[in-house]
Amino acid sequence: MLIHSSSQLLTIAGPAQRGRQLGNLGIIENGAVLIEDGVIVAVGPSEEMRKIYAEDEQFDAKGHVVMPGFVDPHTHLVWAGDRAAEFEMRLQGKTYLEIMETGGGIVSTVNKTRAASLEQLLSETRPRLERMFAYGTTTAEAKTGYGLETDTELKMLKAILVLDAEGPLDLLPTFLGAHAIPVEYRDNPEGYTELVCQEMLPALKNWWTTQFADPEIPPLPFVDVFCERGAFSLDQSHRILETAKNYGFPLKIHADEFENLGGAALAADLGAASADHLVVTSSADIAVLGTSDTVAVSLPCTPFGLAESHYTPAQELLDANAILAIATDINPGTAWNESMQLAIALACRYMKLTPAQAIVAATLNAAAAIGRQDQIGSVEPGKQADLLILDTVDYRHLGYRFGTNLVQAVIKKGHVFYNGV
Repeated sequence: MLIHSSSQLLTIAGPAQRGRQLGNLGIIENGAVLIEDGVIVAVGPSEEMRKIYAEDEQFDAKGHVVMPGFVDPHTHLVWAGDRAAEFEMRLQGKTYLEIMETGGGIVSTVNKTRAASLEQLLSETRPRLERMFAYGTTTAEAKTGYGLETDTELKMLKAILVLDAEGPLDLLPTFLGAHAIPVEYRDNPEGYTELVCQEMLPALKNWWTTQFADPEIPPLPFVDVFCERGAFSLDQSHRILETAKNYGFPLKIHADEFENLGGAALAADLGAASADHLVVTSSADIAVLGTSDTVAVSLPCTPFGLAESHYTPAQELLDANAILAIATDINPGTAWNESMQLAIALACRYMKLTPAQAIVAATLNAAAAIGRQDQIGSVEPGKQADLLILDTVDYRHLGYRFGTNLVQAVIKKGHVFYNGV
């Protein structure tokens, strides 16, 4: 299939864009893309491509923007229930940490998720996935973390695998058993840290290998930890990630959302794929990220959802030559938002990214944050044919506009979906 007559084809070709290089869209005016068997075969000007591939099926983009599908590299999309009451509490002056200390926050969702069956988790998550896809997300990372016990964490992981197999949106799993200290270990965080290291991670490794037939066992899931006051200390986070690395798991970290404990530098030192949140990251830690391949993932929907005034210091990260990505952080407590378009709009306003920078952060660099930059995130030959056709002639409408869906069509592995269907 030849997709032709775009107003702007955003190719975003090349490796992940570092520092002040961020924002190179590789625009081909009136561009065209040839797809075969779900893979991009060629790109170029429409006039030239239509002559060369005149016998192929034609798809007229009718003067609209064509670009890569969004990659959402940080989500908590599998959970049960909601926390609307906590939203009201925050509006009455309670902070997120105060709510956590009284048994709310993550613990509230943990209780509901532990009680939910696999089928309930699947039925509650599917509508969120459908909305993500309709808004242009073609690949997403998905975390466990609302079980905080081995069986429920594996139940969540099973749900992620089932939803990934159902498609069309591709899901990459992350194991987040170290999301919070569960109630039963409230006075013994060291004991829970040891449980994660000595029981959960070995069980995860064994469980993963039983889910697939040899030799088709996919890469191991990421292992993540919430390095934060009230969750896991820097030392505890180090032990968990070091143990996971010794088992062969790729790594991620939640760091510096409320306090700067050094988690971002730890992630870089351990070769983690990403360090996420990074709201109060120190200049020293930013400098470490700038010399590493660990992607700095900003979650602008979260401070927005919390009505906070501080966002990831994107400009300092760019000055340090870091790789910057953005994600939704979709979760029931602070950011129930399925739209990467809103994340782009917030990044433009509160992190002072240009639309071009935010788009790269939501596609190619986001793919790098989940180790998939060689397969998705740009429009270039050899990559998976995950594309969007926008209902606009100018890419800058992403970021400029918000509260609406600018995605006219999603093309996933060469198949065309309208309004997510």
